Amino acid sequence: MDCLFCKIIAGDIPSTKVYEDELVYAFRDINPQAPTHVLVIPKAHIDSVNGINAENSAVVAHIFEVIPKIAAMENLMDGYRVVSNCGPDAGQTVFHLHFHILGGKELSLEMA
Repeated sequence: MDCLFCKIIAGDIPSTKVYEDELVYAFRDINPQAPTHVLVIPKAHIDSVNGINAENSAVVAHIFEVIPKIAAMENLMDGYRVVSNCGPDAGQTVFHLHFHILGGKELSLEMA
């Protein structure tokens, strides 16, 4: 498979790990859009939100249990945004489900 995020999970491409468990890997975005910009991805390859189904939805629930833990580790007490782009028109460039945690400053309401 020629998936950038699968290669990061496998350790073939370096990343700055923020969190990892048996289902999830989280790392710093290399092109941050906020002072804190962490990507949270399932270790199992799912193309996008459109690929979530009954067989894999538990990992997405787990991701949303992990996101507040990461936010706390990153000291995002004043708030943060969670974003997932789905498809090219939405700006998805890596077709492996991922959630952006953005924070560390007051975020614009534009495109919120």
